[in-house]
Amino acid sequence: MAKSLILRTFAVTMVLLASIAQSACTASEQNMPTAVTIYKSSTCPCCDDWAKHMSKEGFQVTTEVRDNDMDRIKATNGVTQKLASCHTAKVGGYVIEGHVPAADVKRLLKEKPADVVGLTAPGMPMHSPGMQADGLPPKGYDVIAFKKDGSTEVYTRY
Repeated sequence: MAKSLILRTFAVTMVLLASIAQSACTASEQNMPTAVTIYKSSTCPCCDDWAKHMSKEGFQVTTEVRDNDMDRIKATNGVTQKLASCHTAKVGGYVIEGHVPAADVKRLLKEKPADVVGLTAPGMPMHSPGMQADGLPPKGYDVIAFKKDGSTEVYTRY
């Protein structure tokens, strides 16, 4: 009887410790900044403003200037001319093209859709992060999800 009680107490304690450890890991993962690598031209200041937007939203941003390499970077990452913008970023295995708001990137990383290559804000929408005054809400454009099969769909409408 005493041995059975000791084993049950031990088992309950182990389950509780495992639960606490898992909660601590999940909390620390949520607090870790997500790395974003931005590929851009040296002549585009709006890309720097988008990088600041992402940094303010908690992303760990690295910028690589690739003046002679942007077309290859876009092509390698599935960004067609129709989807293109000024800069290309990589985050969490996804491609982010142009002035996509950080909220959409966070949603993408949370949902983790298996069929999506990335998100784009084609062209350079005037009321998007990096293209307008800091802190204003995005408006007047769509963020597009582009998929592995070549199809696209509206991800967020502003």
